[in-house]
Order: sequence, then structure tokens, then C-alpha cells
Amino acid sequence: MSIESIRIAPEHIEEDRYSRFRLIPWWDQEKIARTRVLLVGAGALGNEILKNLVLLGFRQIVVVDLDRLEVSNLTRAVLCRRQDVGKLKAEAVASAARELEPDIRIQPLALNIVQAGGLGLFDWCDLAIAGLDNREARLWINRSCWLMNRPWIDGAIEGINGVARVFLPGQAPCYECTLGKVDWALLNRRMSCNLLLREAEPAGKVPTTPTISSIIAGIQVQEAVKLLHGLPTLASRGFVFEGLNHTSYVVEYTENPDCTSHYTLENIVRLPQRSSELTLHGLHERACLDLGSQQVTIEFSRDIIASLDCPTCKESQQLMVPIGSVSNDEGRCPHDGQMRVVRTVHSYEGTSELGTRTLDQLGLPIFDLFIARSASREIGYLLAGDEPFLLGPVAREVSHE
Repeated sequence: MSIESIRIAPEHIEEDRYSRFRLIPWWDQEKIARTRVLLVGAGALGNEILKNLVLLGFRQIVVVDLDRLEVSNLTRAVLCRRQDVGKLKAEAVASAARELEPDIRIQPLALNIVQAGGLGLFDWCDLAIAGLDNREARLWINRSCWLMNRPWIDGAIEGINGVARVFLPGQAPCYECTLGKVDWALLNRRMSCNLLLREAEPAGKVPTTPTISSIIAGIQVQEAVKLLHGLPTLASRGFVFEGLNHTSYVVEYTENPDCTSHYTLENIVRLPQRSSELTLHGLHERACLDLGSQQVTIEFSRDIIASLDCPTCKESQQLMVPIGSVSNDEGRCPHDGQMRVVRTVHSYEGTSELGTRTLDQLGLPIFDLFIARSASREIGYLLAGDEPFLLGPVAREVSHE
């Protein structure tokens, strides 16, 4: 499309905040305003991504970031000011976004997307955009987006180099397909053989600049706009920018036939209850009726550490927290120093004592998804009653069945 072709201005056009965008023939401002965006990461990339989203007229955004703003972040955080140092990044950037566009509906969530992000976040959004610096979170987003049938746009930067790429559900290769042996080795170093989290390595933080974050975030958001309008995107490809010589190129990824991310849940039921209002056994009974079988397994969204059991003193510490929440050092018995046995749970078949617990007492996040499986069918149950309590101004209305 030539530059001249986008300079066609109607004789009569209402002048408003977005009137210049509407001069682009294919532009649909109303579609942009309706699009629900899940932004994961509020650092250097996240600041630029959110700034672009707000200026373009995206009105419904959830921002997820666990960290607090440090003074060294200010050189790469266009939405933050010195008085924001010490604040949660998600809340700081959300406040700045409201100043840019008072009519925006934005909800900051200070949580770890891997351990505390319910799969309902991916059901809620129309697309996810990530500005992250770790493979573990990217892998979780990739699997969640495939499961919930949502596209996502990834960005990564280091020094003055960066890459942006688009991944569509049901269209391989995906992010996991791009991981090589080195990537998996680094991922595996995070967890010990007994599923406890190794201590963070004392390596330095990733060096970045505001210029490369502007470039990559700009490409990411532009890809989002193109995706919404049905234009060609970087689907299953990566745009690589090399800042030293200002060269750029597009890489083609190859599908991994053994990739474990390639699974989409086709049937999702939005339950009106909150996770505090429904027991695991109650959910199992409903699933048995819906699936027409008494042989039903309820699978959790992620594995849970139920207890740490000492093989020497036989003492058991009950936990119920997601895997990745307990460090390797915490796995040792406080009485004799022995490494304890990690007992995990990931499902329920209708008979264990877990059935009496409400769904918010399982160590799983609220607004989460449970998958019920019989021998021939499966159904996903989303605890939609949690949505207004978690998402506030951006929550959808819960439909009661």
C-alpha cells in the first residue's frame, strides 16, 4: 500500500481525537476501542507498548507486572516519574495511562502471570502482548493462548538489538517450537529435580536502552493493529532489528512436531459462581452430569505442591501453593535439614479429601479454568464469577445460566 493511498481525506469528517487515524482507508477506530488487550510486563517494553496502545485508542487493557519501580528503570520507562519509584509498576503505568486518556478502562494486576494468573485472563482478552525478559513466562503465555484460542505478540530486547514476533493459536510454529537446547537448559536450571525453585542467579540484569524498546514496542503494537484489521502479520515469524548497523530481517520458524503447546480447548463454560462459592466436589458433580459419565477427572491449570514430607522425622508441612512458589532451600526440613519429599496434586477424580475444599482453597488463582475429562469428551469450566472482583472496570458482565 503506497503512502499516497492513505492520504485520502473525506470532505466531511468529524474532527476528534482519532480523526487523523480515520483518514487511513482500512482503519476501524471502533474495533480498536472494543478490543480487550492483556499486557504482560510493565518494564521498558511494557511502557512503550502501553503508551502506543493508549494513543491509538485502545480502551480496555489489563496490565500484569509483579515488580516495583526502581530508580534505574526511569531511563526506560516513559510513563513513570521519580515520584513513582517504589510503586508497583503495573499501578504506576496504569495511572499514567489514565492521564493520557481519561476515558480508558485499565486494570493493573500485581501478580506473577505463571503462578498467580488465572486462565480467565486469557479468555477475557482478544489478544495478549508481552514485554518480558524471561522464557518461563513466555512459555506459559504461549501455552495459555493456545489453550484459550488467543493470539499473542512477543517482544524481546537486549542492548540495542531486539525482536518482535506474532503467534496465532492453531497455527504452528509457536513460541515453544522456537526453543532450542540452550533455551531448555536455561529453563530447566530454574527448577530442581524435586520441583523446587532454585535461587535466582546473581547475574546482571539485561541491558537495554529506550531507543530499542521504542522500536520493538512500536512493531509489536503495529502488528496488533494489523492483526485486528485482517492485514498480513508476522505470524509464526520474527522481525529482528540489529541496532549496530541498523539492519533488519524476518526469520522463519520451523514447527516442532513434538511441541506440547499445540492444544486448544474447544468447549468452555463460564460459571457464574466465584471460586469461593463452589467446592471441588461440587464442580465434579456438575461435570459428571454435563459429560454423562461418573468417570470424570478434573484437571487443574497448573500443578500444586500439596505438602513437603520429611523422610527422616516424618513431619509433613501442608502448603497448597503452585509449583515455583517454594525455593530449594525452603524444601529442607527445619528440624533435621533433610531435603523433604514434594507431594504434588494436579487433578481430582471425585474421591480425595480435596473435594471438600472450595476452589479458592486449592492454591490456584481466582478466575481460573478447570478441565473436566471423561473417556470421550472434555469441558473447560471458567470461574467467571471471579471476573468483576479481579478485573473491576474492564470486567465483562457475567451471564447466569
